[in-house]
Amino acid sequence: LFFSQCDNAKGLKAFYDAIKYGPNHLMVFGGVCATVTSIIAESLKGWNLVQLSFAATTPELADKKKYPYFFRTVPSDNAVNPAILKLLKYYHWKRVGTLTQDLPRFSEVRNDLTGVLYGEDIEISDTESFSDDPCTSVKKLKGNDVRIILGQFDEEMAVKVFCCAYDEEMYGSKYLWIIPGWYENLWWESWINSSQCLSKNLLAAMEGYIGVDFEPLSSKTSKTISGRTPQQYEKEYNAKRGDGQSSKFHGYAYDGIWVIAKTLQRAMKYLNATTKHQKIEDFNYTNHRLGKIFLDAMNETNFFGVTGQVVFRNGERMGTIKFTQFQERKEVKVGEYNAVADTLEINNTVIRFQGLEPPKDKTIIQEELRKISLPLYSILSALTILGMIMASAFLFFNIKNRNQKLIKMSSPYMNNLIILGGMLSYASIFLFGLDGSFVSEKTFETLCTVRTWILTVGYTTAFGAMFAKTWRVHAIFKNVKMKKKIIKDQKLLVIVGGMLLIDLCILICWQVVDPLRRTVEKYNMEPDPAGRDISIRPILEHCENTHMTIWLGIVYAYKGLLMLFGCFLAWETRNVSIPALNDSKYIGMSVYNVGIMCIIGAAVSFLTRDQPNVQFCIVALVIIFCSTITLCLVFVPKLITLRTNPDAATQNRRFQFTQNQKKEDSKTSTSVTSVNQASTSRLEGLQSENHRLRMKITELDKDLEEVTMQLQDTPEKTTYIKQNHYQDLNDILSIRNFTDSKDGEKAVLKNHLDQNPPAQWGSSDPSRTSKDPIEDINSPEHIQRRLSLQLPILHHAYLPSIGGVDASCASPCVSPSASPRHRHVPPSFRVMVSGL
Repeated sequence: LFFSQCDNAKGLKAFYDAIKYGPNHLMVFGGVCATVTSIIAESLKGWNLVQLSFAATTPELADKKKYPYFFRTVPSDNAVNPAILKLLKYYHWKRVGTLTQDLPRFSEVRNDLTGVLYGEDIEISDTESFSDDPCTSVKKLKGNDVRIILGQFDEEMAVKVFCCAYDEEMYGSKYLWIIPGWYENLWWESWINSSQCLSKNLLAAMEGYIGVDFEPLSSKTSKTISGRTPQQYEKEYNAKRGDGQSSKFHGYAYDGIWVIAKTLQRAMKYLNATTKHQKIEDFNYTNHRLGKIFLDAMNETNFFGVTGQVVFRNGERMGTIKFTQFQERKEVKVGEYNAVADTLEINNTVIRFQGLEPPKDKTIIQEELRKISLPLYSILSALTILGMIMASAFLFFNIKNRNQKLIKMSSPYMNNLIILGGMLSYASIFLFGLDGSFVSEKTFETLCTVRTWILTVGYTTAFGAMFAKTWRVHAIFKNVKMKKKIIKDQKLLVIVGGMLLIDLCILICWQVVDPLRRTVEKYNMEPDPAGRDISIRPILEHCENTHMTIWLGIVYAYKGLLMLFGCFLAWETRNVSIPALNDSKYIGMSVYNVGIMCIIGAAVSFLTRDQPNVQFCIVALVIIFCSTITLCLVFVPKLITLRTNPDAATQNRRFQFTQNQKKEDSKTSTSVTSVNQASTSRLEGLQSENHRLRMKITELDKDLEEVTMQLQDTPEKTTYIKQNHYQDLNDILSIRNFTDSKDGEKAVLKNHLDQNPPAQWGSSDPSRTSKDPIEDINSPEHIQRRLSLQLPILHHAYLPSIGGVDASCASPCVSPSASPRHRHVPPSFRVMVSGL
């Protein structure tokens, strides 16, 4: 028995002294320190000695080319690698990372593990090593999304590793650490002071780690080769040990003695069976034959010992590997691996993970389509259906009453186009709400084109019709001179058709050159709302193409200019109220509504493109709002008017035109009457002048009546009357001349007279006579009365003055020049009696 004190020189000297000075040794049993054991094992071949170790676990001794006569009853450190492989497969972990301390003992295990995992469809995504500070390596592991970490380091470094893991939050339900299980009990308490983290933080990071190590004693209750069960052996061992320090290798040492005994027994049997001249006592260091017999006999070892089944494979013990888990400051055995049978047993009732399930080997990225909510789609679809029903009702109303004056004057064909555009816009809402959750990818790509066409054509049809009607009002009434213009519906239809033609050209070029495709946009990962160990990567479907910006720029530029011009026309005609074109004001309001809402909707829709529910809701509400408000503004007033006053179109053809010019403290208001959508501002002046002249006639009639009465009473005063009322007669004649000179206005006055016909001859209306003397001056009684008064005056007093008959003559004068007293009369006074 030699004690090398783990010194290579002492160990080697003791070995040589035993060979030289001691008796012949059949075998070498022992070797605890790896360095001393490896030196002696390398030199055994020269003496034909077989060495059996019960405590040397270094993987280096597994090299049979270098150590052909070396055996050990304790499993190698590399023996845990097949067990780790089995554990990884058990939980379906296919992606791991390694963290290794820079020492040969740990590096060799890591290298062997790499070879074991190679070809087993398990990826080592990252391999990190460290000398003193593991934090940098731990951070790299986290950066590479390593969830299952296989560590190889001693107790001192283990404390530092778990402190770094706590700082990097690499613990808990998402991570699992697998480290050596040969650490001493409460190993962290010896090194906690050397770290910079608190004890509770260290324990939090350590919670749930799995340690892997060989099993010191078998857990089976079967009797071993010694006739004792492992439990009986352990009890007897503890009784004899007393208070002495226990070693976890005592069972392997015990089984090692049995291995040597069984090896010598088989060798003796072999020698007895083959020859009678040689015994094991004849062994010497140069007897290669006996040395080979001992070597073969040990390779055939196979029995059940206190450490389990004792079997060698290439000199390596095929033992039992145990798995322990750190739970609440203590290690609990949760399973074991039988290397001989290559089986793994996990006690699922004991092992526990901090999450609801074992951690994933990587961040499970689950792509989730951001789709439109079905309740939201249903609600907006219901609103859209109501809008389409309303539009259909308006269409029926417009067609049914197209011959009504109220409807006819508002261009029913253009109104039909507004309804058609609104219905197309409504229909596009159904298509905008269909995404990958409702239709296939191919169908979605087709919808990209269809919904673009429908919305574009619908918008142009509705807005184009409103634009054309607004333009007509502007063209007719914006001119301050109020020139009469007739713009028929056919011209408006041409304008709308031109807009649609431009749209079709843009859409066809877009579809042919760069059609819309289905694209998928991926967003940053988000935690699972349900708390599962997965990450959600939202994806969103879009309709895009290569040059999307250019095409949208073309469409927005065209629609934007058209919209701005429409808003300008609406602003310019904001104060125009025309019953003949009875919806011009509402059309202007609709243009404002569409323009403003489209700008707001386009901006908000672009900003919320990553939120499909919000985007769809905004787009749908903008379309519904614009279409509904437009249809209501155009048709509800007509509906109310026809319902409350069905004869409004025939009873009242007058309309009011008011246009306020934007000048400081000035307004101009005009009342105009027209049949065909137009009238003139001069009519008001003519009517005012006509009213004034009629009042003047009434006053002069009273004066004439008074003069006539005076003439009848005092004939001698004729000369006086003729002188004083000469100017009054001139006024009468001037009034008639003025009336005769208005031939250019006959058309306008005729229209007025058509709307306000004079009273028929022979009719009498006392109420009107008393209330409106101006209108009674043309009654038959009044005219007869005037003639009875005016003709005598003209005959006796005024006709001589204008070349008529003198009061003293019985026959007319030859000429005005025959009487010198008439030469002073101006020649401009010419009168036709019929004119009076």
